[in-house]
Amino acid sequence: MPITDIQCKTAKPKEKTWRMSDGAGMYLEIAPGGAKYWRMKYRFAGKEKRLSFGVYPEVSLLEARDRRDQARRLLRDGKDPLEVRREGKRLAIIQANNTFEKLAREWHERYKSRWTESSARDILRRLEIDIFPVLGGRPVTSLTPPEVMDAIRKIEARGAHEIARRALQYCGRVLRYGVARGILPSDPTRDLKDELVGFRKGHFAALESKDLPKFLSAVDRNEARLYSQTINALRFLMLTFVRTSEMINAPWDEFDLEDAIWTIPAERMKMRREHIVPLSRQALEILEKQRILTGHRKWVFPNIARSEKTMSNGTILMALRRLGYAKRMTGHGFRALAMTTLKEELGYRHEVIDRQLAHVPGNSVDKAYDRALFLKERIKMMQDYSDYLDKVKRA
Repeated sequence: MPITDIQCKTAKPKEKTWRMSDGAGMYLEIAPGGAKYWRMKYRFAGKEKRLSFGVYPEVSLLEARDRRDQARRLLRDGKDPLEVRREGKRLAIIQANNTFEKLAREWHERYKSRWTESSARDILRRLEIDIFPVLGGRPVTSLTPPEVMDAIRKIEARGAHEIARRALQYCGRVLRYGVARGILPSDPTRDLKDELVGFRKGHFAALESKDLPKFLSAVDRNEARLYSQTINALRFLMLTFVRTSEMINAPWDEFDLEDAIWTIPAERMKMRREHIVPLSRQALEILEKQRILTGHRKWVFPNIARSEKTMSNGTILMALRRLGYAKRMTGHGFRALAMTTLKEELGYRHEVIDRQLAHVPGNSVDKAYDRALFLKERIKMMQDYSDYLDKVKRA
């Protein structure tokens, strides 16, 4: 006969454990200490087994009966309730251990050797800032497209459309890595590309040759009172027109000052090819100034506050903004400025400039020609460009 809730409440402990049956295999077990446990006895594959439903009154009589009925339905379908529960716990543990953040960090660790050091650092930092706070703790197996878009919309809301596009790409690559590992059946971001707010990616802001006199004068006056190192970095970036990350992450041991050559190893280059930067007389002068400031340190342009680290990636943008060139010039803009000036003002061929910008030649013949001849032209070109900037400044 089924028991009542009053009977459950008033059941007193005895010297030994005793039970009150509710029928269909379920009973309330009262321990000598007074604790009361819901249990169910059943047979599966010829073996007697027991299933626990929790402690009374935390689990009420009605809840216990509902759990019993669920177990009986599993038995009717030929499933062992105890094994189903164990499998559920196992899957829950797997889900808890495969959060988006855990999978993303594993993906990052797996592939970071394929990226430049600065790219690897930027990717992880972008995930930590924009994605992990929203998705980091979510089990990837239950992640939904709307949840991913919620994180991306937060980035779009501050107008960072390009960062939002890249963040969605990173999420997709992380989740496809999960698919490859057998953790996920599919990538939930695969159809989200068209959900991004319409945004037309433009070119990096860059000055034109005609803007050089005023800009060079502004750098020399330094009315923004920038640090000497920051001014040196701006000038060096203009003279070498490398990518900002290639300059700020440069250690002293990459430079041969005697032969006036800077050799950037392949692992630090975007295209994964070693790159040679001929150093003009003016560039060497800047390096001599930096040698006095930072010569005993590893980095040519260290972080001013923490010398064991490199200059911040935002230092150049900050300096340009304080000089009055916000939205008119970027670190990358020095590359476009050099390309235009060298072609239009100094008459250099596109192929020579292109090699100095570290753009990958189209075929193996071009690569061989690059090594055989272009370096000599580039050495002359870099000095001519530095001399031209001096001439503009004096005009």
